Amino acid sequence: MGAMLASPDDLFAYFDSLGIAHSTEWHEALFTVDQSAGLKARMPGAHTKNLFLKDAEGALVLIAAEAHNQLKLNQLHKIIGTKRLSFGPAELMTEVLSVMPGSVTAFALMNDREGRVRFLVDSVLAGAEVVNFHPLVNTGTTAISQADFRRFVEATGHRFEIIDFSPL
Repeated sequence: MGAMLASPDDLFAYFDSLGIAHSTEWHEALFTVDQSAGLKARMPGAHTKNLFLKDAEGALVLIAAEAHNQLKLNQLHKIIGTKRLSFGPAELMTEVLSVMPGSVTAFALMNDREGRVRFLVDSVLAGAEVVNFHPLVNTGTTAISQADFRRFVEATGHRFEIIDFSPL
């Protein structure tokens, strides 16, 4: 039997328990940054891309970056001190984060109760007043404030580690 997937309702209940204000817009499934151009025009704040990565020794990394930030995966390990990184397999993503590929999001940190994932935030995103992420499914986009985003990450037991990817 596969891992249970967490639902947006689970996420919203978690936000509510932390007193985090959130607003969500539902839409067709979005898989790429280009597909979400119309949504970005309607929803203020930084839009994001999220990468679930695994290094050669099995260390797991989740990166939340501003949508247009070009991340050079083949150089990334040099900045963050891991072995060479590749995309984490779908089964592992579902097992650790309880989301499907295409729906990976920083909000899935709430499901990594064992703290297996190292969380990195790009410095552009860390400077945005409002951040937008999928609410565990890619048919919605949920906005919360930067301050609440940091509170959320800390509440999940993860560090809010800011990385400047611009030198890459």
